[in-house]
Amino acid sequence: MLGRSGALIGLAFVIVLFACLADSPSQYLSIRNLRIVLSQTVIVAIGSVGMTMIIISGGIDLSVGSSLALTGVVTALGLRAGLAPSAAVLCGVLTGGLIGLLNGLVITRLRVVPFIATLGMLGAARGAAKWLAGQQPVEAPATWVNELAVTFPQPSWLIFAPGVWLALLLAAAMAVVLRSTVFGRRVFAIGSNEVAARACGIRTDRLKVWIYSAAGLLFGVAGVAQMSRLRQGDPTVAAGTELDIIAAVVIGGASLNGGEGAIAGSMTGALIMAFLRNGCQQMGWPNYIQEIIIGAIIIVAVSLDRLRDRMREETQ
Repeated sequence: MLGRSGALIGLAFVIVLFACLADSPSQYLSIRNLRIVLSQTVIVAIGSVGMTMIIISGGIDLSVGSSLALTGVVTALGLRAGLAPSAAVLCGVLTGGLIGLLNGLVITRLRVVPFIATLGMLGAARGAAKWLAGQQPVEAPATWVNELAVTFPQPSWLIFAPGVWLALLLAAAMAVVLRSTVFGRRVFAIGSNEVAARACGIRTDRLKVWIYSAAGLLFGVAGVAQMSRLRQGDPTVAAGTELDIIAAVVIGGASLNGGEGAIAGSMTGALIMAFLRNGCQQMGWPNYIQEIIIGAIIIVAVSLDRLRDRMREETQ
């Protein structure tokens, strides 16, 4: 029961805690602040959709932050060059997919463990972003792309930023894919026991390439949202965002050993991270306090994951 509802309990605890600590609880719990939190959640939420699939399969991707920076730069360069906004966005998303494809090929063809392969891509993608941008932010002309992550969208009937609705749509689609398709069942199978999955006829290497490529496309969408928020392509942005995304997925109940996880839990974990940062900002706490808290949460979440595995082994 704790495994299924732990993330929701954690979210409720964070909200109640900061509501009690805030000078004005009504302001912290207001619709206006909810809009702010949700618009700030878009990037981590979309990223966590892709990361959930990777972690369920037993992998990891440390290159997400650099991928966000590179896709944002590519999108901004496309807009500045006069491409149609949809074409520029497509270029950015495909760039994320290319990074994921390269990660998958390095992991499967060169037999490099995911941690090392994606760590190398972290540096390579960041360097490519700085090279393309000339080591300075790329200003993008105003288009509808700039409205994806706004706090107060137009038209007003949207209520929340378009990026929020996009994140929910992608999360719902991925939840259906993971739970109701052959591809999704194979993702869980390879994470639970790769040797057994291969013995059952699953082409595990090809599946891993598809997983990392699909996740890369989602990271590309998150990178476009990052560019939308800043209204420019910044090659130095999103450093460390991969930790927030991984933390959201682990807090949401996914196991770093693979074979376990859910999109709903990861989205709840992303909300926990967003409400936590928002509460710290409203309390006026310095940034290093936020980092200490988030680091402690990651350690606790992983420790609980290990404890859950041991309890499961003892009951079998």
